[in-house]
Amino acid sequence: MTSVVEPRVDAYIDALPAWQQAICREVRELVHAADPEVVETIKRTRQPYFVLQGNICALLAAKDHVNVFVYDGGIVPDPDGIITAGHGNKTARTVAFREGERINAPALTAMFRQIIANNRAGGWRKLKASR
Repeated sequence: MTSVVEPRVDAYIDALPAWQQAICREVRELVHAADPEVVETIKRTRQPYFVLQGNICALLAAKDHVNVFVYDGGIVPDPDGIITAGHGNKTARTVAFREGERINAPALTAMFRQIIANNRAGGWRKLKASR
């Protein structure tokens, strides 16, 4: 990864069980690969967020899975069916990964790229209002 990493995001990931660390690190790599200008930060006291002219995604490790919240206002297509929850949510949807599950990297990367493009075009709220 050539992007600048946020030490607090490292600390969040390093405190997780090994299988959750692996998922978080892969998602982190994918979001940075989607655009080298993505910035890491911590919001809500300890939750890792990835932003570029708006939120792209956030990580939240739970007991038996890792949630990747994608901030797309529900407008980014999901042809591979990777969204696992929040289908009716007006702000973010969730892609959850459990131990042993593989990440559909091409589908998640495509989603990140579309969210970034939407952010650069004014954000999902503006795009949704113009539909």
